[in-house]
Amino acid sequence: MHQKQPAMTIPGIKDIIVVSSGKGGVGKSTVATNLALALSGFCQKSVGLMDADIYGPSIHRMMNISGRPNINEETKSFIPKSNYGVKTMSMGLLIQEDAPAIWRGPMVMTAVEQLLRQVEWGELDILVIDLPPGTGDAQLTLCQRVTLSGAVIVSTPQDIALIDVRRGTNMFRKLNVPILGLVENMSYFKCSNCGHEEHIFGHEGAKKTAEEMGINFIGEIPLHTQIRETSDSGRPVVVSDPQSERAAAFIQVARNVVKELDKLRDNNAASPKITVEED
Repeated sequence: MHQKQPAMTIPGIKDIIVVSSGKGGVGKSTVATNLALALSGFCQKSVGLMDADIYGPSIHRMMNISGRPNINEETKSFIPKSNYGVKTMSMGLLIQEDAPAIWRGPMVMTAVEQLLRQVEWGELDILVIDLPPGTGDAQLTLCQRVTLSGAVIVSTPQDIALIDVRRGTNMFRKLNVPILGLVENMSYFKCSNCGHEEHIFGHEGAKKTAEEMGINFIGEIPLHTQIRETSDSGRPVVVSDPQSERAAAFIQVARNVVKELDKLRDNNAASPKITVEED
C-alpha cells in the first residue's frame, strides 16, 4: 500500500487544472489541446500542456512536436518542447510511437510524478493536464500529490457517457478538487450546405446533467470534420482557423475557465483567516 503524501504546489505555476473524462472516445485530448491554445492565444496566459494519458498519449501529435526533449544536465530535468506558444510535455515523446505502455499502478504513478516534477516548466499562469479517461492510478496520483486549482470534465451528450460523468464528478468531490465545469463535446452537427443542426448523440444531455449535479456548464463544441482534421494534422482549429465558429466554441470554454478560476481565487481571498497569538 502506498503511503499518502501531502499535496504540493509546483514552483512557478499559478494554477494547475486537469481535463478529465469518465470514459474514452469523447474527444478529451482534443478539448485539452484547444483549451490550452485558447488560454494562451486569446486569454493572454502563459500556458503549459502536459499529457498524463500514459497509455494513449496523443498531445504531442496534436501539437505537432516530436523527438525526445532535451535534459538540463545540472538538474536532470526535462526541458519541455514548445509550439504555438505553449510548452508541452508528453509520454509520447519518451517512448516509441507504436510501443505499448504495459505498466502496473506503481509505474504509472512514478511516470506521472516525473512528468510533473522533473520538467522545467518555468513561470506559468496555467498548466493544463490531459488525464487518461476513467478514475484510475494517474487521476488519484495527481489529485493527491499536487494541489489542483480545478477540473474540467468533458463528455458527449449521450446517456452512456453521462453515467461516467457522474462517477468522475464524485471522484473529484471526494478528493476536494474544485470542478470548474462540464464541456459537452460533439454537441451537434451543423450541415455545411443548409446550416441545419442535427443532435446526433442527443440534445443538451451534458447541460442537464450539470444542472442536476450542481456544476457549471461551460461550453458546447460542435461535431465537425475540421476539428478532427486539424487535430490530426497538428494544427488545431484554434490556431489554424481562429475566426471560425469551431474555434470560437473552444475560446468561449477557455474564457469560462478563466472566469471560474478568478471566482475561486476571490472566494479563497475572502475566506476568514484565524490566527492564534501566544501571550
